[in-house]
Amino acid sequence: MLKRNCQHHRRSVAASLVQGVYVLECERQQNHQGSEVLAPPWWEFFHFELIRKLVDDADSSFFGAIYEFKPPASNQDSNAPKFVIAFRGTITKKESLTRDLTLDLHIIQNCLHRSSRFEIAMQAVRNVVSAAGSSNIWLAGHSLGSAMATLAGKNMAKMGILLETFLFNPPFFSAPIERIKYKNVKQGIRIASSLITAGLSVALTAHHGKPVSEDSFALLSSWIPNLFVNPGDHICSEYIGYFEHRRNMEEIGAGYIERLATQNSIGDLFLTAFGKESEPLHLLPSANLTVNLSPSPDFRNAHGLHQWWKPDQHLQSKQYIYR
Repeated sequence: MLKRNCQHHRRSVAASLVQGVYVLECERQQNHQGSEVLAPPWWEFFHFELIRKLVDDADSSFFGAIYEFKPPASNQDSNAPKFVIAFRGTITKKESLTRDLTLDLHIIQNCLHRSSRFEIAMQAVRNVVSAAGSSNIWLAGHSLGSAMATLAGKNMAKMGILLETFLFNPPFFSAPIERIKYKNVKQGIRIASSLITAGLSVALTAHHGKPVSEDSFALLSSWIPNLFVNPGDHICSEYIGYFEHRRNMEEIGAGYIERLATQNSIGDLFLTAFGKESEPLHLLPSANLTVNLSPSPDFRNAHGLHQWWKPDQHLQSKQYIYR
């Protein structure tokens, strides 16, 4: 039975289904057949069935999968998701590397939504939601795949459809402030950044009437995705400081400034000033943030998906709600 109310089990299931997509693509590239195929146990163990592979139209790679939960008749669970849509991250193998790296660059440039891969993913999400209803669907992704799931989840949330979402090592590209060892220096940089960002936001409000992102950010506040990050992973570790800084600013009475700053990035505000509207993918109003405090020997382990199904990790979870 899928133990939906057990946080470790939910996390492990979501991570395993994402791993299934990784294995599917690796086996496609290696042309595995028959007894060589190793992907199915990643979903069959939890009584899921693979009903569709999501195929990139540029390189024919498998970048996602749609799973349907089909438990034995004796283990029916009305709280379990009917469908899970999972997205893999970057694979460093020659047949998919170029396309994956191009999309990684799209994340940095905040233009992932313009890619054909995302259009395929978004249409798949819409179709499943239309068929099954939002309460029966999970989104899950790792790294690049978590960016896909984030964008899909945001788009659905703007329509009032809140999907349960699991984001493993989601990209947050910014200056690596979280890696600074001195707490006071780190806090000072974050406060200065918030003041600059809020100031630019106010200036644009005076010019345009209101910040471009204000309405959409408020709409997203009821959507609470589950984020899983590791302090040793510079790709996602800035989420730790991003959310904690908001709480700190509230405590010192600067909550209004931070509410302006948290929904914008300096780079995107400059683009807006020049008439190029851009909504930062990585900025989220609310989240359940889980941090893996277990020591990671290197970046590969800190960024690895495998850490999220291990039972012996030192995890710390906090909920952040935007108000």
